[in-house]
Parts: sequence; C-alpha cells; structure tokens
Amino acid sequence: MTWCATVLTIFPEMLPGPLAHSLAGKALKAGIWQLKTVDIRGFARDKHHSVDDAPFGGGPGMVMRPDVLDAAIADQAGNAPLLLLSPRGRPLDQSRVRTLAAGAGVRLVCGRFEGIDERVIAARAIEEVSLGDFVLSGGEPAAIALLDACVRLLPGVVGCVEAFAEESFADGLLEYPHYTRPQVWQGRAVPEVLVSGNHRQIAAWRRAEAERVTRERRPDLWRRYQARVPEGARREEVKR
Repeated sequence: MTWCATVLTIFPEMLPGPLAHSLAGKALKAGIWQLKTVDIRGFARDKHHSVDDAPFGGGPGMVMRPDVLDAAIADQAGNAPLLLLSPRGRPLDQSRVRTLAAGAGVRLVCGRFEGIDERVIAARAIEEVSLGDFVLSGGEPAAIALLDACVRLLPGVVGCVEAFAEESFADGLLEYPHYTRPQVWQGRAVPEVLVSGNHRQIAAWRRAEAERVTRERRPDLWRRYQARVPEGARREEVKR
C-alpha cells in the first residue's frame, strides 16, 4: 500500500514545495508515497469563499470557521491520523514520526489566522502537533517538515538504511560529530581515533561524543536517556 499524505490548506500551491526535490521528490515520482492537497476554500458556502470570521469575545485576528473546515475534513474521510499543525500541540519527536511512517499515511490540517474553531478540534478528535516553541504564519511549512521526516523513513527512499541506527534520536541521543577529507583543514585535524582503524575505539568515541553533545545541548534528552539507560549499562555497551 502506498503511503498517502493529504494536506488541507487554503494555500495548496505551497505544496509540494521542497518535497518535490531530493529524496522525497524522487520517492514521490517513483510512487513510494502520494501527496494530495485539498483547498479548504473550495468548501466555503458564500460567493467570496470565506473560511474565517471574527472571534467571539472580541480580540485581534480572525478564526477559521468550523463548518467550512469540517466539510473539508469530511470529504477526506479515512483511517489515517488527523493532525493539526499548531504551536500548542504535543512536540513532534522521532518516535511519533516512526509511528506515522509505519502507518498508511497522514491527514494534515494547516491552520491559519489566529487558529481554528475549537469545536471542530473536539468534534473530529484532531491531534495537535507542534514543531517547537515558536509561531509560523501558517501550518504549511510545519506540514512540509513533518512529511519530510516521515517520507525518508519509508522503505525504498533512503539507500543506506543502516544510517538510521546512528542518527540523532535513534537511541535517545543527539548524533556524534562527523569529519571527512582533508584530514587537516585550517589547522584543525580530524580526531586521531577516527583514522586509527580500531573500530572498537571508534565506536566508543562516537558513543562518548553523542553523550557529551546531548548532555551539553539537550539536558532534557540527557535526563531521559540517563533514566532509561543506567551508567553501568552505558559502560558495558561501550566495551562491546
């Protein structure tokens, strides 16, 4: 079954965007995954194709109407998870990405304006997902990022699947530093262990560096990693 992404938006012309290039673009052309864009404005009932209105209670900005959005969602009924890209949603992580990629696809709602009417979120049991603690002008860039993260995990998209085992978040850690030729660049040399040919020492160095980077840059990840993998178990893994 082909993995299918359906994106509900008022700017369908924003997609596929970057997804038409590189690995995702090649996979799209090869039919490994499908992308369907749905113009929410096509479900508006007035001559102006209005999708928003002023918020009850006053305040700045506009809110996406529940009746229009719900009609668009109903037209794309299915079993794929229904997600809303929203800064107040649950932070997207690699574990959730893996789950989504392992399924049949996703249905993504791209919010605009001040947001969408809360009632349609409740009525449709929409899962809110966030890329981080910042605000975008709309959900489309976030949808593209989510899709890119999922598509690269689909079978046949990435040639060297072994790379997944050592990239960031694969084991709860950030990835270790990488080096390539030239061996000395602007007076900076590649760490000697990486050119030693000793694969056990290289593996130990990479694990230690992954732990260091995670500890320094993401204390939240490091605390979860420590709780999941006791220090003794970490030392035993390095010995292997």
